[in-house]
Amino acid sequence: MTDQPREPQEPQEPQESGEGEAKDGGGTGQKKQRSFWKELPLLIGIALILALLIKTFLLQAFSIPSDSMQNTLQRGDRVLVDKLTPWFGSEPERGEVVVFEDPAGWLAGEPTADPNVIQRFLSLIGLMPSADEKDLIKRTIAIGGDTVECKKGGPVKVNGKVLDEPYVFPGNTPCDDQPFGPLKVPDGMIWVMGDHRQNSQDSRYHMEDKNGGFVPVDKVVGRAVVIAWPVNRWSTLPVPDTFDQPGINALAARSLGTASSAAPAALGLAGALPLVLWRRRRLTARTVRQAAAGHTAG
Repeated sequence: MTDQPREPQEPQEPQESGEGEAKDGGGTGQKKQRSFWKELPLLIGIALILALLIKTFLLQAFSIPSDSMQNTLQRGDRVLVDKLTPWFGSEPERGEVVVFEDPAGWLAGEPTADPNVIQRFLSLIGLMPSADEKDLIKRTIAIGGDTVECKKGGPVKVNGKVLDEPYVFPGNTPCDDQPFGPLKVPDGMIWVMGDHRQNSQDSRYHMEDKNGGFVPVDKVVGRAVVIAWPVNRWSTLPVPDTFDQPGINALAARSLGTASSAAPAALGLAGALPLVLWRRRRLTARTVRQAAAGHTAG
């Protein structure tokens, strides 16, 4: 039986990059890219999840509903609040503008907005300020361990140090409408006051509530760090220099020493542990190599 002659085969051309690696059902030899409109819901879903995570753990927008923080903040301003720092054990510091949940019925009787479905959804993911939560915004004046006071006709004092308060609304007195103190701030609490002193229902006006006018630290949502809207009012919200004067920290340092040092120590331990393990592994490997070399030489 004789072999049939074979027809010479033409050499195949190499496939160009991106072609012929997978065939679709139509046999075209190319993989069809997913339509943009099919990918759009996935992209939106990822964006919403990221927005929700940012709102929950990083930043949240809040709207200023009153004039109690003028002129630092105006009614209608939108501020961004840092919610990440408290997760690492940090507590409010003197001079910080903080947002906190109503600690003991401070807003009882105040009207609450009735947002529509879209506003509720946008508030949920942090793209709009929350409309139905009763949160307040004030300046932290004293923290746990401090002694705070203000006599009629006099300035606010923290641990005996007079506060120079350039942020107080022009024409207002530090506390003539509601003098107080001296008061010792319990650990885990803060004393807050509005910058518009004669138009702020702050700690001074709630000294008869269950917390004595103090705000529990666990009620603090976070620190307001920037005015984000309107654009012409964009600015940061730094701590005034008056809270950095020498001696003002003396008393609070003792009461907060344990809490303030525990967090850095824990973080330091967490960071050092991988380095220690890595070094031990290197030393062990070196010992094994040296032992093997000595055995070979012997």
